[in-house]
Amino acid sequence: MKPLLHPVRAVLVSCALLSCSAASADVGVGVGVILSLTGPAASLGGPAKNAIDLLPREVAGEAVRYIVLDDASDATGAARAFRRLVDEHNVDVVLGTSVTPATLTLLPIAQEKKVPLMSLAAGAKLVEPMDAQRHWVFKVVQNENLMVASTVAHMQAAGVKSLGYIGFADAYGDSWLAEVSAQAARAGIKLVATERYVKTDTSVTAQTLKLLAAKPDAVIVAASGTPGALPQKSLRERGYAGRIYQTYGIANREFLRIAGKDAEGALFAVGPVVVASQLDESNPVRAVAMDLTQRYEAAHGKDSMSVFAANAWDAAIVLQQALKATLPKAKPGTPEFRAGLRDALEATRDAVTSQGVSTMSPTDHVGYDERAAVMVQIKDGAWRYVK
Repeated sequence: MKPLLHPVRAVLVSCALLSCSAASADVGVGVGVILSLTGPAASLGGPAKNAIDLLPREVAGEAVRYIVLDDASDATGAARAFRRLVDEHNVDVVLGTSVTPATLTLLPIAQEKKVPLMSLAAGAKLVEPMDAQRHWVFKVVQNENLMVASTVAHMQAAGVKSLGYIGFADAYGDSWLAEVSAQAARAGIKLVATERYVKTDTSVTAQTLKLLAAKPDAVIVAASGTPGALPQKSLRERGYAGRIYQTYGIANREFLRIAGKDAEGALFAVGPVVVASQLDESNPVRAVAMDLTQRYEAAHGKDSMSVFAANAWDAAIVLQQALKATLPKAKPGTPEFRAGLRDALEATRDAVTSQGVSTMSPTDHVGYDERAAVMVQIKDGAWRYVK
């Protein structure tokens, strides 16, 4: 694993790769990137940084410079980074950050600065309900309702009648709990236990014992990154034999490494990129997903592909489409360009990414449909497409 970057060094390294300098800060399109490269969410930010490194440095004949900052998995750090990217580096758009709670703090700043924000985090609260702040926010990461629908459908087909829940005590966990509760109830699945934990916790023994006492047919874990392995291991180590469902927040190799044998059999809904080679040839997403996977694994090794790399890559696909529409109309680095870029993002049509097909609108800043979700099971330490 590559060493993580210090927040300041992240900027220097990114600029070195692009041969940029303070003198050239206003040349070309400025793309700010905020990632969790250190702290509890580092397993999400690292793959995204790797994907950013693979992106083209020119779009429609215009240079594109990427300035990467580390928020250290901290909401205050994310907010500080956003302001720095706009005030010091005059960026035209910001990608980031890695987790929903920290990204939520960026919404009012995006509105204040009138700079489009392309979230790399998942929470539906980032783009719903549409209001003055969310007017500037977009993401090509699936909302929870889409993923929960696939998960609950699998539960129904498997005969699950009762469900236990354990998730982060934050905005990510809140969103998943609300959606799981609503959709499970409509499907006739009874939620018999609800537990929460903090991503920095080192034990969930008390929560596990309460879940076991409720004797649910299945348990869903709403967490992201390596902290999602904690309930998975705790449940299996204490003999829970029912089905364990996870969320797309654990779709990286670090989760598999930390969870080890206890990850076996876990199920979750995720973007198709995770099982790109297993998709049907007729699936429109397959070619894009395979291209990214091959590029990423050529740089970082076999089986290194991560959904968090895909989140950054897919944001760039949509961004490049919007840049091509905006560059003939306004000069990068100006308020007119940022406003035009925002409008072009909202006008995204049939953009095929590695995880779906996005068509946005003034009321939908994600644009994905059911093609953006597949069920996957962990078998023999690998992702297996559940058709």
